[in-house]
Amino acid sequence: MTRIDDTFAQLKFESRKAFVAYIMAGDPDAVTSLEIMRGLPGAGVDIIELGVPFTDPMADGPTIQLAGQRALDGGQTLEKTLQMVRDFRAENGTTPIVLMGYYNPIYSRGVDKFLTDARDAGVDGLIVVDLPPEEDSELCLPAQAAGLNFIRLATPTTDAARLPKVLTNTSGFVYYVSITGITGAAAAQATSVGPEVARIKAATDLPVIVGFGISTPDTAQEIASVADGCVVGSAIVKQIADGKPLAEVLAYVKTLSDGAHRG
Repeated sequence: MTRIDDTFAQLKFESRKAFVAYIMAGDPDAVTSLEIMRGLPGAGVDIIELGVPFTDPMADGPTIQLAGQRALDGGQTLEKTLQMVRDFRAENGTTPIVLMGYYNPIYSRGVDKFLTDARDAGVDGLIVVDLPPEEDSELCLPAQAAGLNFIRLATPTTDAARLPKVLTNTSGFVYYVSITGITGAAAAQATSVGPEVARIKAATDLPVIVGFGISTPDTAQEIASVADGCVVGSAIVKQIADGKPLAEVLAYVKTLSDGAHRG
């Protein structure tokens, strides 16, 4: 059982949906990024998705691409991201942290070293979008053996033949991408998301969390009402990019979490 499993068990007991917030590690700078991360649980965030900046983020739209570039320009590295997790864990031992990123920085560090360091820092799960199920031996299976959840993405193009392969070895939760395309590209629609979530839930006992295209409390509520919760990333990152004060960013996050929790 990981913190992710414990969180979903508690949410189920409370009959509440999950709210997951994404931020980019090191954006707009290391100090501010950590302050925002530390404030997320108080703003109603159940799970933190922490982006690891990378030079070629193929699944991300301009908002998150630019956040990653700002972080890299400021000197953010994988090691500094793990240190950010350690610093967060010094004050918070319960909120799950999922690292979201790409395989190259992990491969460069060495899988075994990365998994040991990530687990010891307090990471609970991984989303690595450029490793398909056919490559599970690379990272997914070693991560599970190390006690980390490996969270897989399902999309509108994941058909009935592909879905069982996607769900094999997935743990923690299934991340359903509500739209085709990149992050921040379009608005999610509950009418189209609902049947897809039901299709996935018929094939797994894992929670299904929906991300991409959610930027308002009403949309968070609508999407959460047809799933086990929702993720907001680009809309939060845009608040940070616009230079909003910490209190304002967290107040915005609170409106989204309140929406999701009403779902």
